[in-house]
Amino acid sequence: MTTSSPLNKGGAAGAVSLPPALQALQQRLGHVFADGGLLARAVTHKSFGADHYERLEFLGDAVLSLGVSALLYRRFDRSDEGDLTRVRAHLVRQDMLFKLAQQLGLPEVMRLSEGEAKGGGAQRPSILADALEAIIGAVYLDAGFDAARDLVLRLFEPLVAESTMEGWSKDAKTALQEWLQGRKLAVPVYRIEETRGKAHEQTFVVACELPLQNLVVRGEGLSRRAAEQAAAQAALVQLQAMSAKDLPKATKPTVVVKKKRV
Repeated sequence: MTTSSPLNKGGAAGAVSLPPALQALQQRLGHVFADGGLLARAVTHKSFGADHYERLEFLGDAVLSLGVSALLYRRFDRSDEGDLTRVRAHLVRQDMLFKLAQQLGLPEVMRLSEGEAKGGGAQRPSILADALEAIIGAVYLDAGFDAARDLVLRLFEPLVAESTMEGWSKDAKTALQEWLQGRKLAVPVYRIEETRGKAHEQTFVVACELPLQNLVVRGEGLSRRAAEQAAAQAALVQLQAMSAKDLPKATKPTVVVKKKRV
C-alpha cells in the first residue's frame, strides 16, 4: 500500500508520531515502541525512500535465528544438532515468515513507492518476510534482546507447540502419508486452487483433501511443492489434534476370491 509519510524525521526517541495503522500494529506485535521511527523504518521498502528496512532486516535475521534456536533447544531437549537445525530451517524460511507477516497485517502498513504498490509489492512474499525480520531487529534496537526474543516466542511458540520433532524432521507429505497409512486411512489428494503473481514471483495455493475425515486444508508456497508441503504440515497438525473417536474407522479391504476352473 502506498502511503505518504506523516512521520517526523530525526529527533529524540519517541518523538515520532505514528499513524493509527502502525499504532494498531504495535498492539498486534505486543510491543509499544519508545522510538516509533524504528517501526516506521521497518515497514519502509527501499522504493519508498532512503530510510528503509534493509539494515534492520540484517539485524533481525540474526536475532530471529538465535531466538528460534533457544526455543527449539528448550522444546526438543533430547534432539541432536541435525534435527534442531532442520526444524529451524523450516521455521525461518521465507514461506513461514510470509504467512506470519500476513497474519500480523503487514500488507496494510507497508510503505512502498507508487509503482511498487501497483505491482503488488504489498503481497510479495520476499518483501513481507524481509519486513518481519526488520521489525524483529527494530524491537531489538528499541528495547534490547529480551524484548525481541519475547516477540519471536509469541510468533513461533504456537507453531512449535502444535508439532513434534518427528513431524518437522520428516518431509511433511511423507509424514502425513505415514500417519494415515499407519491407521489404515486413505492417503490425501492435492490440487492447485490458485496461482497468484507474475510468472517469476508466483505464489501457489494448494488444497490437501482428506475425504474420509471431511477435511480440506490449504497451504501457500512459492512453488507447487512448497505449497503442498505447507498444506500437508497443516493437515497433519489438525489430525494430531483430533481425538481417536473423531477419526473414521479403518475399513478392511475387500478380498475377491476367484474360483479355479476345473
